[in-house]
Amino acid sequence: MKIQISFLLLIMCSALTLWSQGNLSEPPGKLEVAKHPLVLEPPIGPQPQKVDFSKVRQQAADLNELIRVVQIEVEQAAQGKLAKDLPENLKQIEKMSKKLRAELVP
Repeated sequence: MKIQISFLLLIMCSALTLWSQGNLSEPPGKLEVAKHPLVLEPPIGPQPQKVDFSKVRQQAADLNELIRVVQIEVEQAAQGKLAKDLPENLKQIEKMSKKLRAELVP
């Protein structure tokens, strides 16, 4: 019985000590975080790219020329003459247009 009373008295003293320090309601991690407020820096946006319009014009002209070639090849395919370069030219058109889009629309 003496041991139980001593143990109960020890628990009450510990609780009283914690309560007097104010740590009973807030966990220690929360108090530590409150000491060091979080400071966020604004995100760095993408840097505007300088577009070389003379280069873009040349790429557009090359693309236009390739489209004309493919147009002729498609007309020949309609007549039963399939050009061996047609699939490769179509892939090239796709690559060139993607490259142009990436340069003009970031």
